[in-house]
Amino acid sequence: MNKKINRAIKKRTNELIVILLLISMSFSGCFSSEQESDQEHDFELNIATYDVYALTDEMIENFENQTGIKVTMTKLGDSGSVLDFLIQNKGNNAIDLAIGLDNTYLQIAIEQGILIEHIAENLENISQKALTPYDGPLAVPFDMGHVCLNYDSNIVDGLNMTIPTNLWNLTEEKWRGKVAIPSPVSSSPGRAFMLATIDYFSNSGNNNSSMGWEQWWSAMEENDVIITSGWSEAYETHYTGGYGEWTEGYIGDAHVTVSYCHSPGVESWFNDNWTKSATLDIPGSSFFQVEYASSVAGGNNIASSLFIEYLLSEEVNSEMPIQNSMYSVLEGQDLPEEKGYLYHSTIPQDSAQISMLEIAENMELWLQKWNNAMTSGD
Repeated sequence: MNKKINRAIKKRTNELIVILLLISMSFSGCFSSEQESDQEHDFELNIATYDVYALTDEMIENFENQTGIKVTMTKLGDSGSVLDFLIQNKGNNAIDLAIGLDNTYLQIAIEQGILIEHIAENLENISQKALTPYDGPLAVPFDMGHVCLNYDSNIVDGLNMTIPTNLWNLTEEKWRGKVAIPSPVSSSPGRAFMLATIDYFSNSGNNNSSMGWEQWWSAMEENDVIITSGWSEAYETHYTGGYGEWTEGYIGDAHVTVSYCHSPGVESWFNDNWTKSATLDIPGSSFFQVEYASSVAGGNNIASSLFIEYLLSEEVNSEMPIQNSMYSVLEGQDLPEEKGYLYHSTIPQDSAQISMLEIAENMELWLQKWNNAMTSGD
């Protein structure tokens, strides 16, 4: 981190400490200089998150050194686990900052009253695209990407296996047992993809004999679709097109899986400009996912807001494609051109159009319908 950013963080830290002291003084009277010094160096920040790769030891250490704030992280399974944890611990002041809620979970967190307005500043460089799902004061985007289908281009090459042109193709016999999808109940990419299918089949041009999204999932179940608990199991254990073949427990029985439209670019970056994975860009079958950082009600808003500003600094957020395998949310940033990262990544033709309000209002019902569809043949 450069000296300019160091100075900015120190200045902002001092400003917020003064604010905190003034607020405290209004309730408890004047502090002695010794008490003020203790207050300055006694900050702590408790973060609830999943295993966000960008939250490296070096990143956390830099923040601690520049602010004097001690960081403790509670690492959970995924975005849904973060939400569940926040709801279960509502009101006990255990967490100051939540990192990793996405736009399929955020509205529920807002309605539960577990988030508060951050007091972070200097966030004017966030792109309008990143603010599309939500641009209010209760959450700040820190990364983004399109969830979509990926395929193994060595096998699905147009000769040995035809590249699917619509979702119904995947219900055909030749695809039996060759598609791996993380469950929308336990996986945020799986949840995003389910939402994409709901929107996809609301378009009459994508319907088959008036059948909709529930019928498609039932047909996939009958075609032995592989449903996994999370993204890692689908991508690393079952998918033949990625790096899974070098991981323990690899099975390699699926040639299509749910990941991100830029996942082939990530593969290329770490494999010196080579990948056999490709994006299956079927119009309407992708979902634009944004992940957020949010101050938590009852927590230390000073410390959480400082970390939000740090997370959105150019030096930190511009590294999201490398550190977190996701797009930066800052205006003017893109994926690196080196090692084929940008070249092998795809911006989808069309993404699902479902608002956060609609998602929150209907998610419980949709998950119930999904479960019914997946068990209809039992």
